[in-house]
Amino acid sequence: MTFEDSGADTRLTHCGRDPQQHHGAVSTPVYRASTILFDNLAALDSKEGKRLRYGRRGTPTTHSLEDAICALEGSDKALATPSGVSAISNILMCFAKPGAHFLVSDSSYGPTRKFCEHVLRDLGIETTYYDPTIGAGIEALIRPETALIWMESPGSHTFEVQDVDAIVSVARSHGIKTAIDNTWSGGFFLQPMKQGVDISMQAGTKYISGHSDLMLGTIACTEEVYGPLRETYLRLGLCLGADDAFLALRGLRTLPVRMRQHHASGLQVADWLAQQPEVIRVMHPGRPQDPHHAQWKRQFTGASGLFGFVITETDRTRLARLFDHLELFGMGSSWGGFESLLVPSNPAVYRSATTWAPAGQTVRIHVGLEDPVDLIKDLRAGFDRLA
Repeated sequence: MTFEDSGADTRLTHCGRDPQQHHGAVSTPVYRASTILFDNLAALDSKEGKRLRYGRRGTPTTHSLEDAICALEGSDKALATPSGVSAISNILMCFAKPGAHFLVSDSSYGPTRKFCEHVLRDLGIETTYYDPTIGAGIEALIRPETALIWMESPGSHTFEVQDVDAIVSVARSHGIKTAIDNTWSGGFFLQPMKQGVDISMQAGTKYISGHSDLMLGTIACTEEVYGPLRETYLRLGLCLGADDAFLALRGLRTLPVRMRQHHASGLQVADWLAQQPEVIRVMHPGRPQDPHHAQWKRQFTGASGLFGFVITETDRTRLARLFDHLELFGMGSSWGGFESLLVPSNPAVYRSATTWAPAGQTVRIHVGLEDPVDLIKDLRAGFDRLA
């Protein structure tokens, strides 16, 4: 039975598993393997019909996860990597031919920029950063040697929503491949492959895992680009451990339920923040008041629990009164888990094509699965300490 026409809840409940192939086990077991044995020389020599060849190339557990990612993202093929940054690096290196030129959104995740500015620059690959709201205007930045357009929507820390359709249209007219960091949506609220994007990657560490106990990267892609991506993957020696793949599959089963809760709770907290005198602005594209809301509504079916806001206070000592004594919000670099997080951030250090000068302290918040009423009480107490 196929589930291509089924709802997301049904697909993610059943995808990437085949009990008949695993002695009736509902979930694909953990296959820890390096050596794979063949029955005879003919089987060893054959390149057809045997997906298992060596543990680094994948096991039934990692293959189940990759099949499930295809179902989640609506892609032809998928690769599972040890982290989100390794997925980013795999994609960028795949297109890093001598003299190539990349276009990368100015609001991209910091390690994406660092890879371009350090590893790729040393290899002679030039990167141009563009305003994430550029839309079809990106055509003016294309050169004959442009090999890849990298998007991230919404943008990291500042949450600009990109016009994916317009950028893909321009890219296709020039024969340029496109990739997008789709971590914010969990692959659930946005399916960029349906918009014509060639590659959709995620830090599966975040929402696919959902439990803050796993490092994972995922690459969903078209059949056309899978071969080169897979070849780069093998050359870089990337592989995901079977135990991590098992945890990722477990997380996927509850992704729809969790994402809907993040959506509802995130909006409730964002709306409350927008009414507080200490808050200058809220960056949440799911709110009608957000300047990117119309673009978000055309492309997304929901919002995750990650967004940003700006507060008036900037003094570090005084800010500690807010951050150091929160009871429900933790301070940590990741997000996407069941727990709520709150960290100060400085997006300005990662900008070159645009500026970020919000006249206050930027804060990144992840609204987890706690009761939003309790989260609001915790934040209110923190603001009271500031005063």
